[in-house]
Amino acid sequence: MSPFIGSASRTRDWRHVRCAVSDGVATVTLARPEKLNALTFGAYADLRDLLAELSREKSVRALVLAGEGRGFCSGGDVDEIIGATFAMDTSQLLDFNRMTGQVVRALRECPFPVIAAVHGVAAGAGAVLALAADFRVADPSARFAFLFTRVGLSGGDMGAAYLLPRVVGLGHATRLLMLGEPVRAPEAERIGLISELTDEGQADEAAHALARRLADGPALALAQTKALLTAELDMPLAASVELDASTQALLMNGEDYAEFHAAFTEKRPPKWRGR
Repeated sequence: MSPFIGSASRTRDWRHVRCAVSDGVATVTLARPEKLNALTFGAYADLRDLLAELSREKSVRALVLAGEGRGFCSGGDVDEIIGATFAMDTSQLLDFNRMTGQVVRALRECPFPVIAAVHGVAAGAGAVLALAADFRVADPSARFAFLFTRVGLSGGDMGAAYLLPRVVGLGHATRLLMLGEPVRAPEAERIGLISELTDEGQADEAAHALARRLADGPALALAQTKALLTAELDMPLAASVELDASTQALLMNGEDYAEFHAAFTEKRPPKWRGR
């Protein structure tokens, strides 16, 4: 995302989510615990706009996406979203569905790693938000459910049919998206849906530890690695190796590459600058 901004100042107060930035790590918390953090139209819009703002800030080097209370996110709010969609015409429905997809694109395209800290339920859109993160750190209470077919809609919602086969394989993705059955933490780890399985109640702490490790690393190299992982999913090998070559040539002119060599020669840890 472009670092250039217009006249608008940074948003300080987000009505539908909480955001805190400390020493390079942003924590975005879904904060409707009484509704299992069910998403509203405003929550989707806040996530879309917040991710765009954070992407322009050079100070953010990693992001933790978490849910307050008993679960991560139960998906779209049945009353505030699903009920409201019956009053919308096709144009309005298309605008809404495009907005939800923009949130997923923002998670995939932001120039820093995103870690989803999952405990309890991650269902429907909540499961896709976790899926769109670069890492999913979960405790034994976590359960993922892609529920879209159970409400009579396509399982390929918000990019799920694109992302899930690339994470767990086509066979598992077909089962999860078509049947909508919950996948509990042990199976989710077995099929590769979870990056790290923690002890009970430790998902947030482990996610922040991973975020700290990433934030202390070579930010530009990590950003380019994330960008290549997404861009090369649909590229032929020839295009991929050419893009890799161009990226490496640029990074070899960077300060971090020179800093690694200096640190190696001087037998000290490198001081990454993200440049």
